[in-house]
Amino acid sequence: MSEYIDNRSSANSDSAKSNRAERQKVLKDIILQLHEGKDPADVKNEFAKLIDGVSASEISEMESGLVAEGMAIEEIQKLCDVHAEIFRGAVTQIHTTSKEEEKPGHPVRVLREENFAIESLLKNTLMPKVAALTDATVAEKRYEMLEDVNLLLDIDKHYSRKENIFFPYMEKYGISAPPKVMWGVDDEIRAMIKGLKALLSGPDATAVELQEAAEAMNAKILDMIFKEDSILIPMLLETLTEDEWVEIALDSDEIGYCIVSPEAKWKPSRMVPFGAPGEEAAAEASAAADGMVRMETGILSVDELTRLLNTLPIDMTFIDKDDTVKYFSQSAERIFPRTKSVIGRSVQNCHPPSSVHVVETILEAFKAGRKDHEHFWIQMGDAMIYIRYFAVRDDQGAYLGTLEVTQNIAPIKAIEGQKRLLSEDFSEG
Repeated sequence: MSEYIDNRSSANSDSAKSNRAERQKVLKDIILQLHEGKDPADVKNEFAKLIDGVSASEISEMESGLVAEGMAIEEIQKLCDVHAEIFRGAVTQIHTTSKEEEKPGHPVRVLREENFAIESLLKNTLMPKVAALTDATVAEKRYEMLEDVNLLLDIDKHYSRKENIFFPYMEKYGISAPPKVMWGVDDEIRAMIKGLKALLSGPDATAVELQEAAEAMNAKILDMIFKEDSILIPMLLETLTEDEWVEIALDSDEIGYCIVSPEAKWKPSRMVPFGAPGEEAAAEASAAADGMVRMETGILSVDELTRLLNTLPIDMTFIDKDDTVKYFSQSAERIFPRTKSVIGRSVQNCHPPSSVHVVETILEAFKAGRKDHEHFWIQMGDAMIYIRYFAVRDDQGAYLGTLEVTQNIAPIKAIEGQKRLLSEDFSEG
């Protein structure tokens, strides 16, 4: 096994660097030819031998290189499925001496188990029903298929953990292009599932329309499963430390799991109780900071201030003047998922590529002093989500950062008349 222990240093030899640089040119050529409209089959045949054995990290370098050279993330995203098909079967797994990722509860095993459940739902349940559809049976099968699609919507938790927990660690190591491309495709899949649900919920969809929508969605999801297994997971295993995997495991419960849940808590071989290192570090940090926070209008302990902010019926997130996430509250009814791994992350990387321009427009206006606040509202089921952004400034008006405040205002909108008396449970006894 010693040949794998020093794989990073061997990869840095002059000859390895030269070969890697040459392969990068070839890999970029593949994408650029596709971008220019060349037939994928011709490109695949032309480069089949040259890309044999390409590693996940090389694909990451290729995408980062294209972004650095000015190609838009959206363009790479459009080609993502095509170049994944070209690379399918040619991507080598990253060798690792550790098999911790095979243990129950390890984030990698959880990711793979979820993908197995997603693939099984598609191949064994939903898609056979889709294939058997006729116009005469659409009305009869609609609600049965809706149940499957509603279960498939659980995929949002799978993608949300990836985007809010895995991606920040990748960015920490300078791997930024693949997460942006993958997040864009995740959003496409979310939209395709919702689109299929809308077709099934309406009375007019034909069997052909449902089949076309379902088959396109199925292909996109299966391609993403391939990319996660052959590109994302090997890249993460090559890059992250075991301590970081522990933090990922601790953060994952915050968002939840897709279709299946971990069969056990992961207990790394070197650790005693699960989660002890993360919990001990948090306890030490809390003890070190157990002083008083002195403000102009009062003095609070760190514990009092933390609990006060978490008791407010709103979610708050603060980013500093450099667009870095510095803090978020943990209210009882959090609307959008947040995990501790988001701390220190660029706010631009916390949003899907499709909405980053909105965030940057708001921040630019705040920094320039043209605006001090902005707000939006969206309907989410029975909830009316009110999202507000406030510029935070010092006494001289210098920009210190932005505060995001999110609240479900549906109960407030429903208020009518007056209430001047205590509730019954207060007045009793």
